[in-house]
Amino acid sequence: MPTALRLYAIPPHRAFADALANGLIKRFGSDPMGLARGLVLLPNNRAKKAIQDAFVRASGGGLLLPRLVAVGDPELDEAVFDAAGDPDPVPPAVQPLQRQLILARLIQQAEPRHDAAEAVRLAGDLAATLDQLLIEEVPPRRLKELDLGPELSAHWERSLKLFEIVLEHWPKELARLGRIDLADRRRLLIDKVAKRWKADPPAGFVCAAGITASAPAIARLQRVVAGLPKGMVALPDLAIAISDAEWDMLGPHAPDPVTGRRRRNLETHPQFHLKLLLERMGVHRSEFDPWRAASEHDAAPSRSKAIASAMQPPELTHGWTTLPERERRLDGVRALEVATPAEEAQAIALALRQTLETPGRTAALVTPDRALARRVAAHCARWGIAIDDSAGQPLSILPPGTLLLALADAAAQRFAPLPLLTLLKHPLVMPGTRPEWLEGARLLDRALRGPRPAPDLAGIDRYLAEQDGRDGPLRQAALRWWPAARVLLAPLETVFGGGAQPIPELLAALREVAQALGGDGLWSRAEGRAAATLLDDLEREAGDGPRRADPDTLAPMLRTLMDQIAVRPPQGGHPRLAILGQLEARLQTADLMILSGLNEGVWPGLPAPDPWLAPRIRAELGLPGLERRIGLAAHDLAGALGAPEVLLTRARRDATAPTIASRFWLRLEALAGGLDRAQDLAAWLHAIDRPGAHEPAERPEPSPPVEDRPKAISVTEVDRLKADPYAFYARRMLKLMPLDPVDADPSAAWRGTAVHDVLQKWFELDGCDPAKLRARAEAMLVDARTHPMMRALWQPRLMEAIDWIARQIAEDPERKVLAVELDGDIEFAGVKLRGKFDRIDRLPDGGLAIVDYKTGQPPSTRAVRAGFSLQLGLLGLIAERGGFADIEGVARAFEYWSLARSPRTGGFGYVDSPVDPKKKEPIPAEEFVDIAAHHFADAVRAWLTGDQPFTAKLVPEYAPYAEYDQLMRRDEWYGRRD
Repeated sequence: MPTALRLYAIPPHRAFADALANGLIKRFGSDPMGLARGLVLLPNNRAKKAIQDAFVRASGGGLLLPRLVAVGDPELDEAVFDAAGDPDPVPPAVQPLQRQLILARLIQQAEPRHDAAEAVRLAGDLAATLDQLLIEEVPPRRLKELDLGPELSAHWERSLKLFEIVLEHWPKELARLGRIDLADRRRLLIDKVAKRWKADPPAGFVCAAGITASAPAIARLQRVVAGLPKGMVALPDLAIAISDAEWDMLGPHAPDPVTGRRRRNLETHPQFHLKLLLERMGVHRSEFDPWRAASEHDAAPSRSKAIASAMQPPELTHGWTTLPERERRLDGVRALEVATPAEEAQAIALALRQTLETPGRTAALVTPDRALARRVAAHCARWGIAIDDSAGQPLSILPPGTLLLALADAAAQRFAPLPLLTLLKHPLVMPGTRPEWLEGARLLDRALRGPRPAPDLAGIDRYLAEQDGRDGPLRQAALRWWPAARVLLAPLETVFGGGAQPIPELLAALREVAQALGGDGLWSRAEGRAAATLLDDLEREAGDGPRRADPDTLAPMLRTLMDQIAVRPPQGGHPRLAILGQLEARLQTADLMILSGLNEGVWPGLPAPDPWLAPRIRAELGLPGLERRIGLAAHDLAGALGAPEVLLTRARRDATAPTIASRFWLRLEALAGGLDRAQDLAAWLHAIDRPGAHEPAERPEPSPPVEDRPKAISVTEVDRLKADPYAFYARRMLKLMPLDPVDADPSAAWRGTAVHDVLQKWFELDGCDPAKLRARAEAMLVDARTHPMMRALWQPRLMEAIDWIARQIAEDPERKVLAVELDGDIEFAGVKLRGKFDRIDRLPDGGLAIVDYKTGQPPSTRAVRAGFSLQLGLLGLIAERGGFADIEGVARAFEYWSLARSPRTGGFGYVDSPVDPKKKEPIPAEEFVDIAAHHFADAVRAWLTGDQPFTAKLVPEYAPYAEYDQLMRRDEWYGRRD
């Protein structure tokens, strides 16, 4: 007579861990050693902690716990019985990193076009696919037996061919190492334990609890456990009360005996994987009894029925409107919909903080969105509440990981300013002399503003040594500190600058420089130890991986590997609060469960495509469909919905676009006829940042004493003084100078400086010989300091404009260039007027021509008539009054030589003049200097020698620059009608 199976289902409204612990204590706790002799099999190590905590809560005092063992333990046989002297030990498993590197090498050998980083990434996906074959016990040789027909795309054909090549060589690699795959080892261990228990049942009880994986080996083990004399299987959230029709709809369906077609399985349903598990166990859900033990953390029983109704297949949802209210009721479940993820994080933090107001009350945030989890933890930290994200964080975003990536990135980019400064300012760099180091790094930051210098450390040496120009003092100060940093980085440049290298050599250089920069503190704490372990394992196993790697592939390769390492914080957060991932939340509960990120693409996430096997191939092999992850996400949600109180949250948009509510959110809304809204939480959310009374800023009009106002001004500052006096005040009196971005693209001003330098050297060294100008421009473009974008995009236009300048000079030999780039000044209207001209020519009649080079469009005549853009006239005023040494005469011509496209000819390069008689309503040349002097004197009397306030944006149409808009709080008053 067959042994009766002990099968139990714990419904979602019960707190699984507490219900399980209470039930086991009631069954076996009467004997002081009854529990201690038992063994509880659990899905993972995280579940072990949840069950252990539940036993502590249930015991109320001292208690000898049963052994808690994770079913995936790589030493499962030793964990459940004495395996010493085993005559048939299971071979050891290959380490995951070693396997990934070997697979990467095999991929590169089959497809040499893949670099090391891409090969490692593909190897990770390949390893996951291989594990699925092993877990589902599908022999890889079946790939060659598939008859897929001509419909398969060329992409999948190439992937399948590469997959077969790799799998053909992989067993040989395992034989060489004397190891097996970890998934294979676990399967063998599970079967070994099942066989041992079947032949010799343990003396104590065995309970398989919460193990929902449907792998064949897991199913066989749970079948054996259920049949043991003291064995039992308890599954969470198994729907034993739904109708047979709904259960039959889920699948898995056998192919039609006539057509051979397979009915579509409902893998997105939360019960599908449980039904598959039951079928592989050879049991029916009618054999499951309800787990009778309850706990104080349970929700109302009606919650389970409502959850089952909400998760019905689409074909059955039409019956929701006829369901009794008790089967649709979601009492205790509230929803909060906010505008942005920032508001969502703030609201969740408020809900967690509110929980702490009630002694003993617990709360947990469950979300697949780790960025949201980090935001919530940061909000809680503002209130002094430490809360751990037990799902952990990838090593790639933790300080030791980011330092290693910054090192690899800086070396790969040949120490370009942005990655270099990112590295030098990293919080783990130079902990012993941190203040002094940061001061030097900030000096270098100031010096490297603008377009990037020539590559490599030598390029920075040269850049800092060139100390002419207005930023010369900054470069001089940075140069005094730079050697101390350079000597630490030089070993990295030596190795990374040598082209493709063996990976161990690249890693060794990276490790040594990281140690020099970060010291021993770099490798401390959990994340530091994880980084050290990764580098150690990589250096040791790299011989099995790709033979060589380009330096620029090391950073992406490390990022791929670091993303696979989740670093979990040590215990130390608040005991009544938790942040959990979906996996960590299984079998756990709290008085308040906050389920967040309920948007499509987040919960459930978008199924990640398999780059190796097409969906049709996966179906033919019997592998889980990609949609099954949606069903698992639904099962996670159903379990979390069983808490006494539940808060659902979502944001209507993310950082880039509007979002779509999760299908689970919409189902719950439709079932309940609308969820209760967390109005109180929404009100607090809006109140916490409410500023109170609105007091907009007035338009700034500072009016310092006349004696404190500047008594010197350059010709280029006059327009700013007249159009935006406040900007002039901020620049000259407050000494607030805007900073260029680091590694900036060449701006118009920077291009103008480069052109002026070329033309100045052409005058000083070549005597304005038209035949030599093009060579000067070409030398500037090929210089290593010239920005690549400028060389690629600007060169054709620049060379055409340069040739135009040479022709202009050659076609007018009677006009002589007197000087270029010369400073001068005069006393005028009670102040010193300074100026620097681009070029002054002597005209045939003895007059002077003031020339200003423009890389863009010259100012309009309209601006000149309005009293702006008077730079040429003011330079003429300085020249006429002897402000420029050795230059005398009357200014008769005022010209802009623009290198932009001519509106008349379409070519690059043309002359424009505000006094051109061909213009409509031209300004008389003989009056131009007097007009400029008049406007300048008016401005001086108003703001420099007078007491008129420096009003912000006085003439906005001639004040397009925005460097000081934030300082003047422009958006608060601009355009406001009083």
